[in-house]
Amino acid sequence: MSFVTCQVTPPPPKHNGESFMMQKLYMEGVDRAIASWHPSRNKQNVWELSGLYEGDIMMPSSSGESERNAILDDTLRWHEGVVPYHISDDFDDDEKEVIMGAMDEFHQKSCIKFRPYEEGDDAYVVVRGNNPGCWSYVGRRGGGQVVNLRGRCVQHGVAVHELLHAVGFHHQQSAADRDDFVKIHWQNIVPRTRGNFRKYSPFKVTDFNVGYDYDSVMHYSSHAFSKNGKKTITPLDEGANIGQRSGMSDKDQMKLNIMYKCDSSRNRPASSSSSSFSYPQLQSFWDSPFDFSYFK
Repeated sequence: MSFVTCQVTPPPPKHNGESFMMQKLYMEGVDRAIASWHPSRNKQNVWELSGLYEGDIMMPSSSGESERNAILDDTLRWHEGVVPYHISDDFDDDEKEVIMGAMDEFHQKSCIKFRPYEEGDDAYVVVRGNNPGCWSYVGRRGGGQVVNLRGRCVQHGVAVHELLHAVGFHHQQSAADRDDFVKIHWQNIVPRTRGNFRKYSPFKVTDFNVGYDYDSVMHYSSHAFSKNGKKTITPLDEGANIGQRSGMSDKDQMKLNIMYKCDSSRNRPASSSSSSFSYPQLQSFWDSPFDFSYFK
């Protein structure tokens, strides 16, 4: 896969998370947790270790703005589905290819169009890796915004997850009707992270009548924010699994296309698509288990 090597560099993004990142203990703790994460041995998703609201959501700094939800707030959607972007030099060529592969999944499955930043764009995404963790703002933010992917966050499914936040998606289990589909095991949750299991009002979040999605790449893992290695969330459907890390589910795709009013032909499930595109992955640095002491 090719990627743009001579991009126009945008102004420093207004929404960059820098005030939060100044907390040295936070930065060191997140780096340690993610550095010890291993996809085959850890039951949490790596983005759940980023120490922010719901794990990986960077909240706006202005008061009141955090209460708006991009799913129902048209002002936080990208105009005509076009998302200007810039990938920083924090990444090597292989990592840039993974990020571009995540963007290409949007191109394959929706009318969302990521294009390189052009001078004069008033809203844009800067993909960086200079701060700890995997995180994003939710929805379009004027003045530029960061999607941060550092180290082990540079994986296809993680990049898709964070970019879905950037185009306006919240986590699946925050849906108002989630208790009809999952059980939350409060006794197993790190006390200071219980707020991460908050439900949103149906007046702020919608599923566009697509329905709850156990398979969503936006769903917490079964062990999200666990204090003891036990499950914190389980499906009421005993045959369902949650927390997949591969990429958009069929329902993710459908919701995205309804949200951005894409042509109805885009709503066909990925499994029925004629495309056989294989997204780039990095498989070279998984060697140590996660240390739960970070949460104690």
